Amino acid sequence: QVRLVESGGGLVQAGGSLRLSCTASGNTFSRYSMGWFRQAPGKEQEFVAALDWRGDNTVYSDSVQGRFTISRDNAKNTVYLQMNSLKPEDTANYFCGQSSANYYTTVAAGYRYWGQGTQVTVSS
Repeated sequence: QVRLVESGGGLVQAGGSLRLSCTASGNTFSRYSMGWFRQAPGKEQEFVAALDWRGDNTVYSDSVQGRFTISRDNAKNTVYLQMNSLKPEDTANYFCGQSSANYYTTVAAGYRYWGQGTQVTVSS
């Protein structure tokens, strides 16, 4: 069982930045791809970004492409989401997942473990 713990959320004004972190327990972190998803109240879960096991390959949703950057530090068992130029529509609970494969996936069904999430609120 892998435990994922997110941090770094908060309240920020539109145009601002936040960096989210997700730290995993155990010693298998470096073998699997990781991803970030988000869910706003009353909306479906939405894919945000993902990267493969070494961090060499990344993928983003169209809504965050060019504003968000996903990265990982395998020595620290941590994946990051740098969010710049935030918009009110980015407001959501952001949570990370660890997939069951080493290459990235944008599909939630491909993820085996999930964190509880961290709230991001962007004011206009």
